[in-house]
Amino acid sequence: MKKTYLYSFAFLLAISVLTSCKPPKDNISNKTGYAYNDKSNGGFEVAKYRRGPAGTGLVEIEGGQFIMGGSAVDIPGQDMSNLNYKREVTVSSFYMDETEVSNTNWLEYLNWIKRSYPTDAQYYYEELPDTLVWRRPLSFNEPYVNNYLRHPAYQNYPVVGVSALQAERYCEWRTDMVNEKLLRDAGYMNSFAAINGTARGRNAPATPITKPATPFNTEVYLNGQIDDKGPKAKQDLNPAATPGATTTATTGRRAAGPTRNVRLEDGVILQPFRLPTEAEWEYAALGLIGNTQYENVNEKKIYPWNGLGITSAKKSTRGMILANFKRAKGDYMGVGGSLNDKAAFTSEVKHYPANDFGLYDMAGNVNEWVSDVYRAATYEQADALNPYRGNQYQNKDRDPANAKLKMDKFGKPQMVTANSAKKQTWEELQAGKAAAVATGSAPFTADQRGYRDPQSNLYGVTTLVNDKSRVYKGGSWDDQAQWLNPATRRHIQEDDSTADIGFRCAMTMLGKAEIRSAGKPQFKSGR
Repeated sequence: MKKTYLYSFAFLLAISVLTSCKPPKDNISNKTGYAYNDKSNGGFEVAKYRRGPAGTGLVEIEGGQFIMGGSAVDIPGQDMSNLNYKREVTVSSFYMDETEVSNTNWLEYLNWIKRSYPTDAQYYYEELPDTLVWRRPLSFNEPYVNNYLRHPAYQNYPVVGVSALQAERYCEWRTDMVNEKLLRDAGYMNSFAAINGTARGRNAPATPITKPATPFNTEVYLNGQIDDKGPKAKQDLNPAATPGATTTATTGRRAAGPTRNVRLEDGVILQPFRLPTEAEWEYAALGLIGNTQYENVNEKKIYPWNGLGITSAKKSTRGMILANFKRAKGDYMGVGGSLNDKAAFTSEVKHYPANDFGLYDMAGNVNEWVSDVYRAATYEQADALNPYRGNQYQNKDRDPANAKLKMDKFGKPQMVTANSAKKQTWEELQAGKAAAVATGSAPFTADQRGYRDPQSNLYGVTTLVNDKSRVYKGGSWDDQAQWLNPATRRHIQEDDSTADIGFRCAMTMLGKAEIRSAGKPQFKSGR
């Protein structure tokens, strides 16, 4: 009996050892049987991905179906072309800034330009907001020309005087700044202290590190054209990887093997910051998630808050105005001693209550740029899923010999107009010919801003609505209450700016659309 027990124990132990040597089921290809992340059979890597928290300052917006233009209210005398007509659309889940971009946020951008390009006066000048937007012939606003952007009294107020094009360039800069910090803080790249020569003690590099000649760029890094591997750089499991790349510069210690840059497949790099689409902005402003139960919207909204009024119904704040706007043509802030919205011009970006998504100032304070090009009839032409007008398809320009990205003087990828609607053959790509030319079909049109509704010309003069007319939304300190409705929309040229238009950034959310699954019915996973 004792011997039988010993045999059984030995058999179970052997099975345990054998099974413990096998990779987990989800680490083996279900089509070929090869193990992932195994240097001995090719080193194909598959990362375990779990969506992390949003980037700094962003709020998660769970998408869904809504009636775009559904909050529109017919006000006698109002031009209905300034409202989105009602249609059912769906918006994918995304991220959005909690607040509008502030003066301090923009000054941080300007400071980076001055520090990174101290001799490039043009670069700095072109990113300066137009503070002359405060000047009006019959109004004494001159103090704001010099003070609004830079004085600490306004540091948390929304930046104004920026065009849509400047706002988009800010988004690009923010993308690179955030991703570089993420990579350096995690040790995938050398720390800021190491490259700046301020690291001390055990954190000091064994040998001095040459500071990069150009600022970090996400796309250039992902293409392997930035060689800056930190103490926790990813191990390169490719059997053909260069053995000499095994010493980390910050510690001087030999790593377990060759290292590599983080790849997009690792799920570490954040998606680009960008302006929200008009549909995203309107969906986020309404915040109907707070009024929805079992797919039923219990109460419609005409503002980012519940109710038909513009004042708070809470006992502690009863009667206080819920946004910064102009109550009447000559009433910007109320009567002294009892101010209503407490601001003659703009106000701090978190002064008023957030909506049900946790977003501040989605009505009033400043209007906000969105990425859509304006057309009055977009409502009947755009797709039902993620409706948008403004696509201008571009590709990164690469060296055909080695696939390296061509860069401009700022170390950013050079972009070229897309020349084909589909993947070209290798021969076409090498020859630099468009597939349309090879087949004799009509040339591919990369600029889709005028799709189904081209800009119109009258006797050779472009009308006020054209491919550079950009939508802005939300109402401002200089607007009356009707403009606080999320369905309203207006437009000006994308290179223009005013004292009542600012912006906030958005970011695409990848993967599952549902943000929080706890407590909700789910099918059992087959994995």
